[in-house]
Amino acid sequence: MEQKQSIVEKFEKFIWKIENFSRLKTDEVYSETFVIGGYPWKIRLHPKGDEDDEYLQIYLEAVKTANMSEGWSRVVKFKLLVFNQLNTNMTISEDFGDCVFDASETSWGFYDFMELDDLNDPQMGFIVEDACIVGAEIFVSTSSREKLVNQADNLTVSAVSIEPTKQDDAESGYAALGRVIHFFKTRKVKDMNEQVCKELQVLWDELKKFQFDVTWLEPHVQSALGMKSYVEKVLEAEKLKQNMTVLELEMERLKEKLVAAELNIDVERDSLNAKGFKEIGLDSELGCVIWRPQI
Repeated sequence: MEQKQSIVEKFEKFIWKIENFSRLKTDEVYSETFVIGGYPWKIRLHPKGDEDDEYLQIYLEAVKTANMSEGWSRVVKFKLLVFNQLNTNMTISEDFGDCVFDASETSWGFYDFMELDDLNDPQMGFIVEDACIVGAEIFVSTSSREKLVNQADNLTVSAVSIEPTKQDDAESGYAALGRVIHFFKTRKVKDMNEQVCKELQVLWDELKKFQFDVTWLEPHVQSALGMKSYVEKVLEAEKLKQNMTVLELEMERLKEKLVAAELNIDVERDSLNAKGFKEIGLDSELGCVIWRPQI
């Protein structure tokens, strides 16, 4: 009997960084359209929950296109994530297995993904510098009565430049992203010497191997890597300023010593004059005595 060949499930990833999170005014926000498994998707987020709800709601939504025939359907496995930017071990993720997307159910997700109090707590690390990072991992297992998205289709979607990766690589990829983000949260501008720049370059090269769409992060990395020369010049200037401060303090101390010495000279001169000695200049011939009584 011929053994059935196992199918390797390859999950593709999408990362969405939401800037100015605290300023969101609408009850729901959507990511850009991205293509995974040959189909367009969006992530829908309810940042304030629903009415008096105390939970963040997050959904994966199939984008409707002209390719969708009546009766279309997809069987999909997916995971949604909200990244912890301070500790990747605290990243929140929820899985959905073998759910069916079709004309009657175009979105699946979680109405109680995580508590809003935890999300908005600045100490928790889910929102850093008013930015929240959301992710999705998707595997389309089967599809019927629907064409894949290709360049011949007139679709206004943004394809995500992510190659399929094995599911067991996902955690490693997110861990690599977490290490880069942690680097930025724990390092200061003044730390960017040659050794630290090399450390960042290694972390960045490691992250790029997982082929995430991290174009939003690259300008920050390149800017940090270019800071070495600037930091060296700033530190040198600071060192010179410190040296000047030390010299100024030393000058003030010497001025005080000079004033005291001049006072001592005046006292000694007055004492000698009182004894009848006549003052002569330091450049005068020594003779027998420097001071002699006045006649």
